[in-house]
Amino acid sequence: MPSLATWNINSVRLRLPIVLDFLSRYAPDVLCLQEIKCTNDQFPAKPFAEAGYAHQAVHGQKGYHGVAILSKVPLSEIAARGFCEIPDSRHVSAKLDFGRGPVTVHNFYIPAGGDEPDPDKNPKFRHKLDFLAEMADWFDDLVFDERQIICGDFNIAPHENDVWSHKQLLNVVSHTPVETEALNALLDRRNWVDLVRRHIPIEEKIYSWWSYRAKDWSASDRGRRLDHIWATKDIAAHSSACRILRPARGWSDKPSDHVPIIVDFS
Repeated sequence: MPSLATWNINSVRLRLPIVLDFLSRYAPDVLCLQEIKCTNDQFPAKPFAEAGYAHQAVHGQKGYHGVAILSKVPLSEIAARGFCEIPDSRHVSAKLDFGRGPVTVHNFYIPAGGDEPDPDKNPKFRHKLDFLAEMADWFDDLVFDERQIICGDFNIAPHENDVWSHKQLLNVVSHTPVETEALNALLDRRNWVDLVRRHIPIEEKIYSWWSYRAKDWSASDRGRRLDHIWATKDIAAHSSACRILRPARGWSDKPSDHVPIIVDFS
């Protein structure tokens, strides 16, 4: 059964052992990584190839951001797009074939937005909103009606059950109304299907990120669902299950603050 995973790894070189362990244990056909925090030539291509992921699309930069797609199957039409005229590495895409025809996978790392949810006072928050607006315009310009998957760290928890406290986080970046409305409008713009919520009821609280600031992240459980996998309806119809690997937040003494999400396709 084919599967695709997304994971903000927060430095792929620092956390290479846990990524390799994840690939060995769960063996997704495709893994999309965000915040690889290295240039293309620094990316650990050889260990991933030896693990069975010889097909790679990497768009990195020194010390910050960066995205990559690792695949068991060949990749074609690899591309990377810039946003907001800022030279950050926040997108990479590739076409692949799970066995039912070609699918284009877009891997995004949407800006976090800083701490102050005011675009007039905080350039980082303005950048985030502009990035979302440019994504929406881009989707209108291209043929995004079918055979597409977009995934990654969107840095927005859109629903009240995607955060530990809707009321307390309404004015906190990642859950403010202006962000959630923008993301939901993007979801509706091309009739994307949120594959996580297709398989996990909206009534259930789910998270994919827990802050490093918590002394005991699991006990306090103040998480947010910042990581997403969307698909066009034709691809979504073949999705069969979704798993959020909560235990990964405790893997090793230096885990990522995000955990992997895996979607299976029949």
